Amino acid sequence: MIAELGQFALILAFAVALAQSVLTFIGLRTADPAIHGFARAGSIAQFVLMLTAFACLTVLFAVSDFSVLVVAENSHTDKPFLYKLTGVWGNHEGSMLLWGLILTAYTAALALSAKPVEARLVSLTFAVQSLVTAAFTAFLLFTSNPFARLWPSPMNGQDLNPLLQDPGLASHPPMLYAGYVGFSITFSFAVAALIEGRVDARWARIVRPWALAAWSFLTVGIALGAAWAYYELGWGGWWAWDPVENASLMPWLAGTAFIHSLRVMEKRDTLKAWTILLALMTFSLSLAGTFLVRSGVLTSVHAFAVDPERGVFILGILIAVIGGSLALYGLRASHLKPTGVFSEVSRESTLLINNLFIGAACALVFFGTFYPLFITTVSDETITVGAPFFNATFNPMMGVLFILVPVSGMLAWKRGKLKPVLRKLMPALVAALAAGVLALWIADRTRIAGALGTALAMWVGIGVLIDIAQRLKLGDIPLKASLSRAMNLPLGIWGMAVAHFGLAITVFAITGVSAWKQETSAFLMPGQSLQIAGYTVELDDVRRFDGANYVAEEGRFAISRGQRDLGELVAERRFYPVRQMSTTESAIRTRGTGDLYISFGEPSRERGWPVHVYIYPFAMWLWIGSAILTLGGVLSIADRGRRSLTARKTADTTDAAREVTS
Repeated sequence: MIAELGQFALILAFAVALAQSVLTFIGLRTADPAIHGFARAGSIAQFVLMLTAFACLTVLFAVSDFSVLVVAENSHTDKPFLYKLTGVWGNHEGSMLLWGLILTAYTAALALSAKPVEARLVSLTFAVQSLVTAAFTAFLLFTSNPFARLWPSPMNGQDLNPLLQDPGLASHPPMLYAGYVGFSITFSFAVAALIEGRVDARWARIVRPWALAAWSFLTVGIALGAAWAYYELGWGGWWAWDPVENASLMPWLAGTAFIHSLRVMEKRDTLKAWTILLALMTFSLSLAGTFLVRSGVLTSVHAFAVDPERGVFILGILIAVIGGSLALYGLRASHLKPTGVFSEVSRESTLLINNLFIGAACALVFFGTFYPLFITTVSDETITVGAPFFNATFNPMMGVLFILVPVSGMLAWKRGKLKPVLRKLMPALVAALAAGVLALWIADRTRIAGALGTALAMWVGIGVLIDIAQRLKLGDIPLKASLSRAMNLPLGIWGMAVAHFGLAITVFAITGVSAWKQETSAFLMPGQSLQIAGYTVELDDVRRFDGANYVAEEGRFAISRGQRDLGELVAERRFYPVRQMSTTESAIRTRGTGDLYISFGEPSRERGWPVHVYIYPFAMWLWIGSAILTLGGVLSIADRGRRSLTARKTADTTDAAREVTS
């Protein structure tokens, strides 16, 4: 009965979404004022219905109802309760239902927050958003039904993929989807603006909080996925340029460019056509990532779908969304005339260059990800585009971009002066050069990339601090007055500074774990040890025990450095009998200067257990930098000047005055 209730809710959600979209377009064409209220009510109804369907599927997993196909294929009675719940989205059907739930949640949030300031624009946005919802709900109903029955029902299920039975997977997919799907709102706003024929600074002010929210969620989702790969997969890495990883990186890059472009448009009413294009492409790349993961063209822990019918359906949605939106853009882009002008040396110019570099980097990732798939599709050849390609092309492009970050933040709008800015940034340049030389001297003189990465991180970090010091007039006025300026500085400015500082920390951490990592491997019997970077890692003992739905070997390692005992680390190797799969639970000793990382594998009777030990300098700063980066986005959302949908029309003047002071 619960499955049928969920199925019925899903059917109603599809009907409401389709009806709302069609009737809203018709009502707006006839200028019927009642259509605005109908659009808001329909958006909330869609969310309630999708929430009902998702709740029904959650209950089915919680009670282990194996008469439902997706539960039988992805659950087991012995599985811990937490993973019964995360199993809801640890499969193709459930993950797409989660996608639909988050999609309608964003639409409902817009319905609850929007005031009748821009009623026609918002109603058009509802109509476009409902079309997207109808498409994905149809995909669920016709090709990926999460409530399909299985008869006869088995006594037990096939269990969830062991790699997904991890606390990180309880939060990674929802956060990632909240980022992916969040850009649907900005996409719908862009299409609505093209239909309406009016794109201006107010539109940018309305859209920017939604873009920042989606970008912040996506940042957290990518960081959680990287952390999960780091400690769960046992290979010691956090990023491998895997197509699934690239699928999340591409919309993040496009979203970063979009946020910066929105800032220019909001402030100077220019770059209109470019900003709208970025809004369309960011969500299109999110859909492309969905196709990549859910169509079955990849074999990955993330790639759940194997039915070609599903891939064709998603491809159809992809073509309709991208083709339709770009066709509309082609018809309307010529009407998006900018009113703001700027000189070659200005903040607008540097932000435009920023956009171009990010766009080029995104195109490189897109090419490196999809080209091998294209070759495999049209021929029998199989080619691989891996880390060497991306490191040789993507990284230098990002390096040039990072050079511009401090300069852009300190240049004036419309017409700036480069020499005074460079003079103010001279301490950052000196610190960057010193850090690079020091990195060459202390770490490894043969690894130039490490020195360059350290110098760039220092350049960005110190540059951000100098920018804030200039805004607060530190040293030029009494400290109390500087603190007063700090309290009155808009949150948008603080958000920018915090995000850029988080970027500097992340670049520094990436440099450490990539350029200066060390590793060694050996077969060890209990009592034997190996050496790495001054550490002694001794295998004390190996114990076997039974878990809830697995059997495990637990390796206990005594760690010492010189004469100092550093305690014990415990690594595991688990075997899941139902799935006939093994996983690794790595042992990690985390310190500010770096991680000592240990994993061990299946033993050899003659030689013992294969033990892999890695040293990753500054690894913990990857997660700290990502958190600070996200905090910058959250602070920018909280900026009072961005709350345009809940503000009165008269707030525009106040917002403009606040921006002048920044």
